[in-house]
Amino acid sequence: MVRLLHVADAHLGARHVQLGAAGTTQRERQVEAFAGALALAAREKVDLVLIAGDLFDSNTPSHRTLERVAAELRRLVDAGSRAVLIPGHSDAYEKASVYRSFDLAVLAGLPPGSDGITVLSSQRPEVSFEGLGVTVHGLVQSTPADAGSPLAGFQAPAARPERWNIGLAHAPLRTSGEEAESGAIGEEEIAATGLDYVALGHVHRLLQGRAGSTAWAYPGPPELVHVDTDAPGQVLLVELTESAASRNVRIQPWPIGRTRYLHLELDAAGIENQAALVEQLLAVADPDVACLASLSGTRSEGLVVDQAAIHELVDGAFLSLQLGDESTAPPVNGPLPPPRTIAGVFLSDAEARIASAEAENRLDDMEEAREILWSGARVLQDSPESGLLGGR
Repeated sequence: MVRLLHVADAHLGARHVQLGAAGTTQRERQVEAFAGALALAAREKVDLVLIAGDLFDSNTPSHRTLERVAAELRRLVDAGSRAVLIPGHSDAYEKASVYRSFDLAVLAGLPPGSDGITVLSSQRPEVSFEGLGVTVHGLVQSTPADAGSPLAGFQAPAARPERWNIGLAHAPLRTSGEEAESGAIGEEEIAATGLDYVALGHVHRLLQGRAGSTAWAYPGPPELVHVDTDAPGQVLLVELTESAASRNVRIQPWPIGRTRYLHLELDAAGIENQAALVEQLLAVADPDVACLASLSGTRSEGLVVDQAAIHELVDGAFLSLQLGDESTAPPVNGPLPPPRTIAGVFLSDAEARIASAEAENRLDDMEEAREILWSGARVLQDSPESGLLGGR
């Protein structure tokens, strides 16, 4: 039996600008998840770790990131396993590729000739491990702009049927009924390779299947890269076994990452005020959650959405919180002010803008005018003379 750990799309060094200050936290979690995946490989006595592209988020990772990756890979090798990786799209094998500029095996302090860390590329398309009876084929495009499938025309050698043939590729999956991305692969191409297992990267969620006699899978990233998806961070433990009658590939997803995504839909009509909104948010708060809260519907009269104040009140309760406000202003109630007063002129003008925008189907302008009317009415509500909103 041969045991593999399949990792892909770690995107180490990703900036996560959209997360603000939490971007640093998520960047660190990605490194921790990668280290956790290699620690799992050591505990499970995995023979090979396969890294199917986009280990780095770009070809210019920081020296600190490079050193940490090399140190983790060295721990893996010292535990008796080996790693084989390919460039992806973010860290493509271009002239300025990180894999041309730096030798991970040298950075890890491995002796010359060691097979502990192998980077496959268009210049080195395969590596064999005689003691395992395994050959890993790197099906690597020169640049991410290459339009063809990385599997096109490849077929595993059939001269040594006792050997396991494994492919590493980084490309999207072409599915029926959808427009194919550049460089996408189809199941018919997977089947034509004659490989026992194809370890794939690029798709950020778990996908697996069988094409002909070939098993294939995408693990998704070990820690979330796009924190607006609900796919968990994970890797795949893969076991290759054979009997007199057949060869078998068993794939087991293994959770690794911490960060989770939550999309929270809130009806503004049922939220009395801002304190009640904050209470609803805190009821689902978790420092491992990247939350997108969507506020919709017509707001109650007491609800004012002050983004800065809300974020201050929930600070630290989530990894990150994005509050999307698509709610609409409630109608202005109460007796109308005299038409020749400032309040009366303001009210008439705002209502005229609303009516004009509605008649011309300018929905965005209509909502903007309603917000202006509501905001202005709130400013005037403290004036007993205005009559707006039942002024005090």
